[in-house]
Amino acid sequence: MSTSAALQTCPCQTNPASETTTAPLLYKDCCQPYHDSLLNKEADDIKAKTAERLMRTRYSAFVLIKPEYIVKTTLPAQQSLLDVTAIEEWATKTDWAGLEVVEHRAKLGKRHAQVEFKAYFRTPNGLQAHHELSAFVKVVSKAHHDARWYFLDPTVPMTVTQKQPCICGSGEKFKRCCGLYS
Repeated sequence: MSTSAALQTCPCQTNPASETTTAPLLYKDCCQPYHDSLLNKEADDIKAKTAERLMRTRYSAFVLIKPEYIVKTTLPAQQSLLDVTAIEEWATKTDWAGLEVVEHRAKLGKRHAQVEFKAYFRTPNGLQAHHELSAFVKVVSKAHHDARWYFLDPTVPMTVTQKQPCICGSGEKFKRCCGLYS
């Protein structure tokens, strides 16, 4: 990333639907530390503390065409099923215009959250919005005694039955855990 790009307003801080003007954060002070942490082995391990924060970093990764970040922030059981080339192609072809977080439901059960958002993009017919309600799960690493938020991708076919252990590793049955949100 060039120095000038680091000095730009972070993509997740641009909201074309907002009528208020605030001082948006620069990329270097907002999503860049998260991107660098996950994509650069020498960087500090910085984790999103909320599902909304993770969703914002993912939006910025789409805008800045960082498909590896999109993959690494998707639930590990789904990562190998993602098409990195398709993600990169879609991100490249989209003329991103901004992000509006509609609602963050931070506490759905023990480890789940939802973020409703609108990702704006420009088309020949004007400004359009991709409106989504995304599900996230907080996975606790028993080996490292820490937790990390992941996106539950509804476009990835699940190869687990309702009665099998959940794909997030919670130890619960899928139907009582991530199955409620997928």
